[in-house]
Amino acid sequence: MTDYTRPLLLGYARRDLYLSDQHVARLKAELTKFAAVEGFAMGSTYVEHRESAPAAFNAMVDSIHRYELTAVVIPDWRHLALIGDPERIKQEFERVTGARFMLYDPGP
Repeated sequence: MTDYTRPLLLGYARRDLYLSDQHVARLKAELTKFAAVEGFAMGSTYVEHRESAPAAFNAMVDSIHRYELTAVVIPDWRHLALIGDPERIKQEFERVTGARFMLYDPGP
């Protein structure tokens, strides 16, 4: 059940960095736990496929604008590399959306 009193957090990940759909499902579950710990409610995780990039990224940006969200969690900076230079993508994303990227750190 989604807690609507918490700000919404979106996720973004590249499918080609995971071995199977089961691994992607596990990531989504981990991101949901991460969101709760960080004080967010987890929304959609946008999964980018190499052959249709940057469709998922663009859909995520549209959602950020539509719902005035402030943050997106990614597993690491490599997940932005399919679109371009991760540092440039990060800067442009933050400038255009006003949202920030958070890195998911599963810890020890």
